[in-house]
Amino acid sequence: SDLLPPLPAPDDHERARQALEAGAILPLRAILERVEREYPGQVIDVELERGQEKNLELWIYKVKVLRPGGSLVKLKVDARDGTIIGRKAKGELDGERARQKPRGSGEER
Repeated sequence: SDLLPPLPAPDDHERARQALEAGAILPLRAILERVEREYPGQVIDVELERGQEKNLELWIYKVKVLRPGGSLVKLKVDARDGTIIGRKAKGELDGERARQKPRGSGEER
């Protein structure tokens, strides 16, 4: 037959679904509500990743938020309770520096 064998089901997707159904992790909607309260802006990307910590299975939502000022914030959110456990910002510091004129640049005469 010309049929290809079925692809194996992605393990992590199945585990994530089971964790969600078991109430071990929060649904994405709950995570995004919390993220948007603390980091208002446009959510542009979300990933759910599985990790290990002290032999415990840990689920982490990775959320990218485009802030109103144009900076990009990457958040790591504990999927169990919605706690933001990591944050990386791009564009914030550069933008601040660009707005502040360097002192002693010869402008104030």
